[in-house]
Amino acid sequence: MAKATVYNQTGEKVKEVDLNPKVFGLEIKPELIQQAVVSQQANQRQNLAHTKGRGEIRGGGRKPWRQKGTGRARHGSIRSPLWRGGGITFGPTKDQNYSLKINKKAKRKAILMSLSDKANNQKIILLDKLELEEAKTKKFFKILQNLKLREAKAKKTVKKEEKVTSKKIEKSEKTKKSREKGILLVLPKKDEKVQRAARNIPRLVTIQANSLNVLAVLQQQYLLMPLDSLAEIEKTFVSAASQARLGAKG
Repeated sequence: MAKATVYNQTGEKVKEVDLNPKVFGLEIKPELIQQAVVSQQANQRQNLAHTKGRGEIRGGGRKPWRQKGTGRARHGSIRSPLWRGGGITFGPTKDQNYSLKINKKAKRKAILMSLSDKANNQKIILLDKLELEEAKTKKFFKILQNLKLREAKAKKTVKKEEKVTSKKIEKSEKTKKSREKGILLVLPKKDEKVQRAARNIPRLVTIQANSLNVLAVLQQQYLLMPLDSLAEIEKTFVSAASQARLGAKG
């Protein structure tokens, strides 16, 4: 049975808890996770590219000239694809459907497998509670520093003799941000203070436990969640599956 360490907001170890094997102890099947990721990305895809065919272009109802006797090639409409400003032949249209279907049972299992993978690699960090008196990013960032998920910011000391260009400073800041650990903050319920405090921190994404998805779990390196989130995950993905199974048998 997988275990996880519980910390408090100051970064001290409080206790160890056993993780539910129905959520964090599944055998991982990469092909099922890949199917869930592809279907989610396909369903999020927006079909914006659209070209007009000859039937959608304005005008062109009148024949430009008579069929015979002019010495020119015959044409029926100025909106023909052969004409400048005419319709497009075989262009992309917004009628194309990119969505893919995946069964609910398979989708739910893929989410649990991704959580099991995080548990196996010890990438789950639990908090006994997560409370903020006010929505301040500085205070939430301090909690991340206590948990060693963020490094303390060193004070910049630039001597007068040293000339550091703004481009070099921006480049160093970008590389530092890219090295920071990706964190998925899983909340048991909506918390306005925590969400407002966390939204300005780079490489940190906030999500509610009942809205977990495969892509969100895989895109971030660590899962940070209060203990109450575990119960919400079990209620959403394990209890719902057992109820559906009982309903199918009945």
